[in-house]
Amino acid sequence: MATWQIVLLVIAAVMLIAVIALYFVGKKAQKRKEEQDEQIAASSQTISMLIIDKKRMRLKDAGLPAAVLAQTPKMLRRSKMPIVKAKVGPKVMTLICDAQIYDSIPTKKEVKAVVSGLYITGVKGLRGSNEPAPKKKKFWARFKKEK
Repeated sequence: MATWQIVLLVIAAVMLIAVIALYFVGKKAQKRKEEQDEQIAASSQTISMLIIDKKRMRLKDAGLPAAVLAQTPKMLRRSKMPIVKAKVGPKVMTLICDAQIYDSIPTKKEVKAVVSGLYITGVKGLRGSNEPAPKKKKFWARFKKEK
């Protein structure tokens, strides 16, 4: 066998081992996520709140309590997360939102939200429909449709 065939065979074997390892790691992560979702659903409650503002920002810039920052993994502290500022009763609170429902949260409206601790997992409109705000057009898209 030529050297290039041996190199190709070794690369194929390494890739096969990597795919198998990723399969088992992914399966384990999926199981862990399902357990976390069950815990969140068990401790969730429905709260009426007025959404003041929503942004994607880093956790350290969001104004969350120090205990929350201490518990988050270091990798997540640097990534941008969906943050919602809402008035719950007489208090203005900073909450973390689920990325899947972030776009459906209307600003400057009162909603009923399913909350588990500081984490918003679901939103229903309190008065009228729950239509998200229209998306901003990108720079070049504004010029394309004007004709």
